[in-house]
Amino acid sequence: MSSKQAPLKPVSAEEAQSLAASIGEVAVLMGGLSAEREISLRSGQGVLAALRSHGVRARAFDPAEHPLDQLKALGIARVFIALHGRYGEDGTVQGALELLGIPYTGSGVQASAIAIDKIRTKQIWGVLGLPTPASLQVREASNPETLIETLGL
Repeated sequence: MSSKQAPLKPVSAEEAQSLAASIGEVAVLMGGLSAEREISLRSGQGVLAALRSHGVRARAFDPAEHPLDQLKALGIARVFIALHGRYGEDGTVQGALELLGIPYTGSGVQASAIAIDKIRTKQIWGVLGLPTPASLQVREASNPETLIETLGL
């Protein structure tokens, strides 16, 4: 926070309740199809509990079990994305939600699609002059002995 920004002031219970009601029902997208399904389910349960504890109407929604277009039929006002990995952080879900006209948390389609590719992201940051740590790209065909020597292990 910059020194010129005013600190957030606490809100009354009534104000918090009014805000929670104005948000509408939130779907917490969790689980999904990626290899990180189990951690996504745990993340999603944590988000769901936190939202509900603050009076927000929220429900779990697993896109591995239900198509995303059901969100519209359910009257979902917005989505909290707790999906991990492919189909959650790569712009796919973000694009589908944009087509459905449902607001969501996190980065947009383009930023998500770029950031999921760590090598490409590092290259972009380098072109922009942002410092990044030294790295080594490991591929399936990489020679383990060479990697160990290169890393100094």
